Amino acid sequence: MTPAGADRPGPEPRPGGALWSGYHSPQVDVAVRLNTNEAPEPPPPEFIAAVRKAVGDIALNRYPDRRASALRAAIAAQHGLGAEQVFCANGSNEVIQSLFLAYGGPGRSCALFEPTYALHSHIARLTSTAVVTGERDDGYLIDPAEVDRVLEAAAAHGDAGPAIVFLCSPNNPTGLVEPVSTIEAVLAAAPGLVVVDEAYVQFARSSVLGLVATHPHLVVLRTFSKTWSLAALRLGYALGAPDVIESLFSAALPYHLDAVKQAAGIVALGFTEEMDGRVARIVAERDRLLAGLGALGFAAIPSESNFILFSTGDHDAHRVWEDLVQRSVLVRDLTGWPRLAGHLRVTIGTAAENDAFLAALAQVIS
Repeated sequence: MTPAGADRPGPEPRPGGALWSGYHSPQVDVAVRLNTNEAPEPPPPEFIAAVRKAVGDIALNRYPDRRASALRAAIAAQHGLGAEQVFCANGSNEVIQSLFLAYGGPGRSCALFEPTYALHSHIARLTSTAVVTGERDDGYLIDPAEVDRVLEAAAAHGDAGPAIVFLCSPNNPTGLVEPVSTIEAVLAAAPGLVVVDEAYVQFARSSVLGLVATHPHLVVLRTFSKTWSLAALRLGYALGAPDVIESLFSAALPYHLDAVKQAAGIVALGFTEEMDGRVARIVAERDRLLAGLGALGFAAIPSESNFILFSTGDHDAHRVWEDLVQRSVLVRDLTGWPRLAGHLRVTIGTAAENDAFLAALAQVIS
């Protein structure tokens, strides 16, 4: 049977033989890879040793704990919550998928505000959930008046309005933190779930996690990919009210989270001090990179994440991206994203990688 959409045009070829398909970033063989917001440093050797020991104690002939009880308890303890308020999955993307499977679907809608993380709308459409899009203001923040307009528009797709409102703070790809007052206004107005994706929150000055206790329709998403340097592990989680968490379990496949991932996540939480040190180094490099982009004449958004969105000004952004690839530096080309024509996004790398990026960029514009 031919899958839906099989007759659509194929992905667009990009330099190096890579393929571009919707939200996917091209995979190009380069020396400096600063396009997917990965951590520039690996976990410490002590973490690797501890994971090896933990994995050695796993009975691989047995299925894993279906509810990841020990991992959820460890995450809950770190955030001052109960284990019944934690749902773990294969990256925060599977958490998003579970949210749509539980609360979205035909006849329901979600609301979001562009530009933002592309997987929110992508997974919505995969689950036949209608997407109602709002616009951010000129400073790429959410205007409360726009929230009211979007909620009203979403009501045409369902009973009272969107089943889920997605916010992203710090927002990807801008790196900006949404004011807590704005999120509280959305919580007061939204008829369904309000999901705040905090994948990059450890780099930022504030979080809305404290609102979970008083807002039972708030769900906060976190990930081990960024600050914990575990992108290869694919582990994310949701924090919310127990009834919401149970709904996510109902939408997930049995044994969806393997035992190795559960063990490694527990081990990681014992290395918080090392994680904080990595975050501090990345923030320092972020500030240095912002200054370097300014010295080259580029307008950059003052990010509170591990990446920087910048305008290429009079230079054609896609051409700049191609010229950087030719110099073995890969950043994210955002010229096809809503309202981001003329923009690129660069992940904060090591000091050497950031120097190589700035040097290559200087060569390109000269």
